[in-house]
Amino acid sequence: MTELITASGTGAAPAGATSGDAGSAAPAFDLVLRASRALLAADGGAPVERGAEIGVRAGRIVQISPLGARLEGARLVELGAGEVLLPGLVDTHVHVNEPGRTEWEGFASATRAAAAGGVTTIVDMPLNSIPPTVSVAALEEKRAVAAGQVVVDVGFWGGVVPGNLAELGPLVDEGVFGFKCFLLHSGVDEFPQVTPEEMEQAMAVVAARGSLLLVHAEDAHLIDAAPHRGGPAYADFLASRPHEAEDAAIAEVIARAAKTGARAHVLHLSSAESLPQIRAAKAAGVDLTVETCPHYLTLVAEAVPEGATAYKCCPPIRGEANRDALWQGLLDGTIDFIVSDHSPATPELKYAGDGDFEQAWGGIASLQLGLPLVWSEARRRGIPLERVVEWMSSRPADRAGLRGKGRIQVGAAADFAVFAPDEHFTVDAGALEHRHPVTPYDGRELTGVVRTAYLAGAEIDRGLAQGRLLRVGNDE
Repeated sequence: MTELITASGTGAAPAGATSGDAGSAAPAFDLVLRASRALLAADGGAPVERGAEIGVRAGRIVQISPLGARLEGARLVELGAGEVLLPGLVDTHVHVNEPGRTEWEGFASATRAAAAGGVTTIVDMPLNSIPPTVSVAALEEKRAVAAGQVVVDVGFWGGVVPGNLAELGPLVDEGVFGFKCFLLHSGVDEFPQVTPEEMEQAMAVVAARGSLLLVHAEDAHLIDAAPHRGGPAYADFLASRPHEAEDAAIAEVIARAAKTGARAHVLHLSSAESLPQIRAAKAAGVDLTVETCPHYLTLVAEAVPEGATAYKCCPPIRGEANRDALWQGLLDGTIDFIVSDHSPATPELKYAGDGDFEQAWGGIASLQLGLPLVWSEARRRGIPLERVVEWMSSRPADRAGLRGKGRIQVGAAADFAVFAPDEHFTVDAGALEHRHPVTPYDGRELTGVVRTAYLAGAEIDRGLAQGRLLRVGNDE
């Protein structure tokens, strides 16, 4: 990738650049990106690969022309032969944990990690911050802390907990992108679970306001009844989070969404056993979407080492056949998109119990690695990059209401990632931008390197707070 100063420079443009000497008329664009391979938005479905020149003005894409059009701009970026221009990825499931648990992550480190992974927009979960985002006052506190720290654009989810129904309307008015609830203990006491009946009450409010309810769907009673042996054996941990608990809770989400007409979303699907009921619900007209995550698509229970609690997450990583079925669910559209569920914690919490899966904190840090993780596995399965980018950009953006994000088309935000899909690297946990060097992917060989990313037409400097705090509708 080469960047050239053109009309805004102090002399003739270098050979091969668009023309423009000092003193000439203002260039047509602030930035021109020239790529022999760019993934451009299509009418529905995955993006299409084309050679293109993209003109950017005032942070938005204002022209897309065929390669060779020689658009003129103050800056020209020419991608190399082995690089592909992607839309900036959109990750709608990130636990930043600030304020209150900034030692776990924080806005500065989380957004640096996002940028390093080609993610230009994240939406922050309402927990594990203290206070959780369950009131307007808590949202205001979180925004005040985030201001001046973020290097990518950041939006916020609200939370549904027992007793806060009256807060949901005001939170919608303040621009949250929707609401999250748990059907079992969330892991932190300040964000308690709701019953299915309380979830239905929240759905009624959410439906009336045109918002979205996200659900951590595991059945509390079935989890409590499962064996909880503890210890270092991953099979014992897996038995403590049976797929039946996930399937039963998803059935509740479907039934209550059908009854209320609410827009509903199932978070971090790990159980492929639920795919038939999800498929049937969608066919019946339930407004339901489903996400899965890189760890469910790239890791398998059979390969988790004894005592390796960096692999612990809830719901858990399941078996190889289950992983294959999740990929098929993506390909046939039953699963809508892929997000990280980036849920970091301190090493003391992740390794609590000295290898005891019952005691260790559950959550996987992968925000920076999502694209190469998913692409490496997709490529092995013969799935094209265009599908991966659709699952990680436009689809999550659309469900969250970020219509100006996640696509390369005229009028969209000028957010991009420059990706080398054939380049290999080895994950070094200590070199990641995440606050703590804890990841089950340490030492893993991956394919696909993010060279750089652009936000609103400016190359992201991970030391510069250039991101915005988003409200519903202000990504346009």
